[in-house]
Amino acid sequence: MPIYEYQCRQCGQEFELLVLNGTLVACPSCQSRELEPLLSGFAVSSDGSRTANAQSARQAAVHSREQRDKSVAHSEYVKKHAKE
Repeated sequence: MPIYEYQCRQCGQEFELLVLNGTLVACPSCQSRELEPLLSGFAVSSDGSRTANAQSARQAAVHSREQRDKSVAHSEYVKKHAKE
């Protein structure tokens, strides 16, 4: 289903709208039909953006594993030293 982004030329509000056949496109704030279609960031794809997104996801996964490992190590430390 196509979701489009617009900016109202009358009031300046930016909004997204699911556009189906017969949908009247109007600003949800002022009901103006004077709209500027915007280029969606997710609609633009390039090798650079795909590589950057993949690298960011890998870094987030590594960070998540590191946080989990630190949490486990802390729990084990607390258990060990609580008995002493």
